[in-house]
This record gives sequence, C-alpha cells and structure tokens, in this order.
Amino acid sequence: MADLCRKTSAKTVICSKTFEPVSEESDRELATALADLDVELQCHNTGFLTEPGDIRTKENNPYRVYTPFFKAVDASGALNVDSIPTLSTHDWPALVHWPPSLAIDDLNLKPKKTLSGKDWSEGFSIFKPGEPGARGALRRFLAHGLADYEDGRDRPDKDLTSYLSPHLRFGEISPHRILIELDKAARDHLRLAAPAEKFRKELVWREFNYNILHLQPRLDAHNFRDDFNGFPWRDSDKDFRAWTRGETGYPLVDAGMKQLWQTGFMHNRVRMVCASFLVKHLLIDWRRGEQWFWDCLVDADPANNPGNWQWVAGCGADAAPYFRIFNPTTQADKFDPDGLYRRRFDKSAEEGSHHAPIVDHAFARDRALDAYRRRDRPERDKDDDSD
Repeated sequence: MADLCRKTSAKTVICSKTFEPVSEESDRELATALADLDVELQCHNTGFLTEPGDIRTKENNPYRVYTPFFKAVDASGALNVDSIPTLSTHDWPALVHWPPSLAIDDLNLKPKKTLSGKDWSEGFSIFKPGEPGARGALRRFLAHGLADYEDGRDRPDKDLTSYLSPHLRFGEISPHRILIELDKAARDHLRLAAPAEKFRKELVWREFNYNILHLQPRLDAHNFRDDFNGFPWRDSDKDFRAWTRGETGYPLVDAGMKQLWQTGFMHNRVRMVCASFLVKHLLIDWRRGEQWFWDCLVDADPANNPGNWQWVAGCGADAAPYFRIFNPTTQADKFDPDGLYRRRFDKSAEEGSHHAPIVDHAFARDRALDAYRRRDRPERDKDDDSD
C-alpha cells in the first residue's frame, strides 16, 4: 500500500475498519507506514452497525447476554435507518493512469479440475463474489425468502436462506444497506414487518459475537466459560473422520456435512444439529469442529464461527445449556419432514443405504450428561482408534 501511494502521489487512504484481532494489528502497522509518507489513513466502520466494545451496560461492563444487548443496540439508534452515516464521494479525484499491476488471472486462483475432469468447486456456484453478487443475493432474498423467513428459516428443505453471510464476511455488502432495504420492504408491504424484524435480530447476533470477540480475542481457542476448561472430551479420530465425511448414520447430520463439503455452506439449523452431534453425541472438543468449519465454509468468520460453536457446546456467551441435546432423528422429522434436504445432499438417503449409526442416541445422551457433571476434572477420555 505504501508503494502504491508513492506511485500515485496519494495523500489519503480510505478503508473499511476491521475488528479482527489480526487485522487490527495490520491496520496499526499500515497507519505507521503511511504516516512516514505523510499519508493520512481514514478507517470507517462500514461493516458493522456498532463498533465492537461500544455497547455497554449502565455499569460500563460488556454485555454477555444477547437479549439485553439487542435492546441496547436498538436504544442506541443503530437500527434506525435515518441515522445511518453516509460518506460523500463526489469530490474524490479519479486517477487517470494506474501503475502496472497483475491481472487477476495471473494469480492462478481458479480451482484446478481433477484428473476426471471435474471441477471440485462446482457446488460453490450459489455464490457470486463481489458487490454485484451481494446485491443480487439481497434482492433475491427480499423477493423470495423474506416473507416466510420468520416461520421457515429453520427449514433446510425450503430455500429461504439469504446467502448474505459470505458477502457480509468479506465486506461486499454492509449491514446498513441490508437495514435500509429491509426497512423499505417492510414499509411497502406490512406483512413483511415481522420477518424483517427477525432478520434484523440475526444481524445483531453477528454484532453480539463480535463484541464477545472483542472481549475474548482468542475465541477460537479458549472457552468463554472457565468451568468448561476441565471438560472430559474424547480424542477419537475415527469418530471425527466419520463426522467430517457425513458417515455418522444419522441422515440429517450426514446430509449437512455433505452439503458443507459440496457447497462450502450449510443451513443454519443443520449447523446447530451437526455441531451438537460432534460435541455431545461424540464428545469431541468443539475446537476441532470449529476448525473444520473454518476450513470448509465460504462464510467462515472469526467471531460467528467460534461464537456459534461455543454457543452449541454450552461454554460460550449466552450459550444453550449443555444438557440441551438435539436428537438428530426428531430434528430431521421436524425440520425436513419429507426428506427433501436429506435426499438432495446425501445419495444414501435417496437410495436407502444409510450407514449404521456410529453411536446410539440414548447412550450418547447419558454419556454427555455424565461428562457435563464431570467437567471440573482435568482428565480426558481417550479412545483407541487403531484400525
């Protein structure tokens, strides 16, 4: 960046402010380098409705529970579209001649086809990177998903997902733009007011996770709740491998894990079921699951990913109780009643050739509850995975 400023005689660099621990350090280093050139660095908060750490209790403490956090965000005016800040660009001079640069194709970023001629990234085509793709996803969601979002968002068999998470993650659309369009839709069609409000709450959940990341910068590595530090996790590579491959014998879990591998995405309800299965049915450390999701998800986010994993595991902020253990069979019956989602992503569901369950639900539930009671002990249970 400093070299580009020299070549273009730029006096100001304007960028979106980052709130990830690693990126914040990079921003500080960049500011120092630009200051040496007498170049001003302006960082604006374009990616969040509030700055992580700014919304605090009356006692000036950070919020650790979502509902009062949401109320405080709402009371701050951050959800009021009339208060959204704007940045004028009309008086910015355009550069006539840019310095030589690599073409994007020179970076060789496109996936290579396998020996069979298949492009492994074909399933990722549901996402179109960039701002045009982000705005297109928002338009489609407002037109086809929002109306039924409040009641149908937990149904993986219905295509009501906004698919905005990767675009938010990489700054291709701002939550302010989403708020403006939600507000317009709700004003134009009163029946959209309730689902629009529900989606606003999901946007604020993202803000909540970033506030937790601000409070605990190593959210991906450390339990937010210290009483889980001695949890007796199992070290079972065999079970972990079955989970990653979608070979657990529970069709909803297997379909979810295969959707993740095939598309780089997974429906939110299924994410919770798959995560719960790993940490409660298999008693495998949530950090292993978080890392697998981080490696596979196109929307992998340094706050949402570990924050949501810790929420499921019971060790996070405002987490679901550990003893709330999803039954993957009843979850499938409730949220994928006709099996459409399972058959779409798991051929064995369509062919009736499921793997045998790798663990019995009743046994796993009892074992998980026993582990929860023993969580203050430092020892870990190790399985012999030799095969």
